[in-house]
Order: sequence, then structure tokens, then C-alpha cells
Amino acid sequence: MPEFSYIARDTSGEKQSGTIEAASHGEAVAQLGTRSLFPVEVAEVKAPTKRVFRRRVGGQLVATTYGQLAALLRSGVPLLRSVAILRDQTSHPVLQEVLSEVHARVEDGDTLAEAMSRHPRAFQETAISMVRAGGEGGFLEEALDRIAGFTEEQEDLKARTLGALAYPIFLSFVGIAVVTGLLIFFVPNFEQIFARLRERNELPWATEALLAISGTLRSYGPLIALALVIGFFLLRVRLKTDAGRLWRDRWLIKLPIVGGVFLSLAVARFCRVLGTLLRNGVPILKALQISRDSTGNRVLSTAIGEASENISSGESLAAPLAASGHFPRDVVEMVAVAEESNTLDRVLIDIADGLERRTARRLDLAVRLLEPIMLMILAGIVMIVVIALLLPVLKMSSTL
Repeated sequence: MPEFSYIARDTSGEKQSGTIEAASHGEAVAQLGTRSLFPVEVAEVKAPTKRVFRRRVGGQLVATTYGQLAALLRSGVPLLRSVAILRDQTSHPVLQEVLSEVHARVEDGDTLAEAMSRHPRAFQETAISMVRAGGEGGFLEEALDRIAGFTEEQEDLKARTLGALAYPIFLSFVGIAVVTGLLIFFVPNFEQIFARLRERNELPWATEALLAISGTLRSYGPLIALALVIGFFLLRVRLKTDAGRLWRDRWLIKLPIVGGVFLSLAVARFCRVLGTLLRNGVPILKALQISRDSTGNRVLSTAIGEASENISSGESLAAPLAASGHFPRDVVEMVAVAEESNTLDRVLIDIADGLERRTARRLDLAVRLLEPIMLMILAGIVMIVVIALLLPVLKMSSTL
């Protein structure tokens, strides 16, 4: 049970402080009242985070939870009771702890979205935005169903992608290990053989470069490995900042081949959330404010925020989206036509469906192309090593 620290005054006006156990903030205040204490400040004592909270909850399990919560709410079960039922029936310790915290926060007066936002490792930002929109627009059950379907599709896509990437990733590790082994243990054996050619400045530049790389790895290999590990952790720290996330999102959508996939998925999420909000009667400015967080990409969120500012001054939605340069031209044209015909909510959902289907095909094609590309890269690296070693041998043979 949560523990709360308090500062209160008794009936004589003297200040008292201490801690008290209660299920919620309101219950803690009520307990103080039964003790004839008038609370001045009551705050929850943050217990040390258990290791269980450091683990993620599986996406498929979270998707099932969304669907069950939607079914309970649709059947007329109150929200608090629904969360308690899901908490009691789950056998997953991480999810059980998370749902217990969500139940306590909602009981204390927080909205469901606010309670979920405290657990970013369990609930995605897109899901929290959809729940917030559903709670404010009065279509929470539909929003939860949408999230469940979207999460299940996302998990299926992730499973297919990881399955298809397993062999290329294996090839990458094997190729890196083989090439590193050649450079550290095999190439140095040729250094004495090529010494005479090097003295006469007749050693090919490719062989010189290969020997230099080999020498660097042998001399500074541990330092290079340590620098890579430190760089990796520094990058992780930077990506947790707002500037780092903005840099990452800008870089992701500019990647060759897969950058278009990331961009299309982000645009599809935005269109689906905005269309759902408009269909349920949410004003467009409020809908834009909520849906901008659903993209999962801060570059697009910034562009959508600028679009909402232009709309508040009387402009259309299509013009600022086109000016941002991040939205496909066909999407902008469809939005412009939909605004003129007053069918924006329906068209946005149609756009999302089309983008998701098209993106799934592009992703499948990109994954299929990755395997032969990896094979060609590895074969090319090995061929460069072999040629660099054979060139001096051929030169020495021709000299003899």
C-alpha cells in the first residue's frame, strides 16, 4: 500500500508530521481527519523503484488488456472496477503492478490517460494520446478498441520484420567477426613478405591501407571497443533529451529506403487519430492538439503544431501541411479536397488505411532486399581484403 508523508495541525494548532499508509491521497486525508488532524501538506512517499518496473510489458499482452478494458466498459462496468478486474485476473507481475498503480491514480482523481502516462515502458505515447482523446470526446471504448487493433498489428509487423531480419543480422555478426579475425590474425603474417616492396615504395596503396587498418586494430583494438561502448551509452543518454529525440526523429525519416516507411507510419497514425476525433465531434483545433502527439515523431508534431496555429487564423489544414514538406503530396491533395467537401473525418481514416497497406508492402520489399544486399556487402569486403593481399604477390611474380 502506498505511504504518504504529511504535515498537519491538531485542534490546538500545533504542527505535527509523519507518515501514513493509505490506498490513495484522498484516503490519507480522510484518515488524518479521523485523528482530528487538519492536513497542511500530504504527499506520496516515492518508494525505490522495483526491478519489475524496469522491464517492459509485452505488446501483445498490452493489446489484449486494451481490448478487455474496452469490452468491460462497453458492458457498463465502471472504469475503476474494470481496472481492478484486469489487475486481479492477470498473472503477469509487471502488468499487475502497473495496473495497481493506474487504479490508485484514477481513484485519486487522475484521468486514465494521466495514470497511464506514468508508465511509458508499458503504454506507448500513441496509446496515451488516443485514450486522452477518447476520454475527452466520449468515445473511450472505441479508442481502446482502436489501440488494441493497432498494437496487435504493430506486434505482428514487428514479429514478421524480426523474423525476416534474423538471417541478415546473423550474417552481419558473422561477417564482422570474420573480417576482424582476418585483419587481426591473418593479414599481419604478410607484413614481412611485403617489407621489400614497401622499402622500394612499390607496395600498392590498397595493401598499404589494409596493413594500416590491421596494425591499428592490433594496437588500439581494446581502446576502440571501449570508445564504441562509451559512445553507445552517451548516445542513449542524449536520445532521452528533447533535443536528442528531435534529432533522432529527423534522422529516421531521412534514412534511405526505411525512412519513407517511418514517415508513412507516422502520417498514418496522425490521420487515423485526427479522423477519429473529428468523427466524434471534437473541434479541429482540439483534435490537432491531441493528435499531434500520436505521430511518434517530433518533426511531424512540430509541423502539425504550426498547422494548428495557421488554422486558428483562418487558413485551411492542407496548406501548412504541404508547406512543412513532410506530408506526401497525394495526402495533402486528398485533405484539401476533403476540406472543400466537408468529409475530412472520413477521408483521413481512408488515408490512414491506404498508407498502412502501402507501407506494409514497402516494408516487406525492403526486408526482402536486405538479405542479398548484406551478402553483397560482405562478399565485397572479403574481395577487397583478398585483392589487397594478392596485388603485391602478383607484382612480385611479374618482377621475377
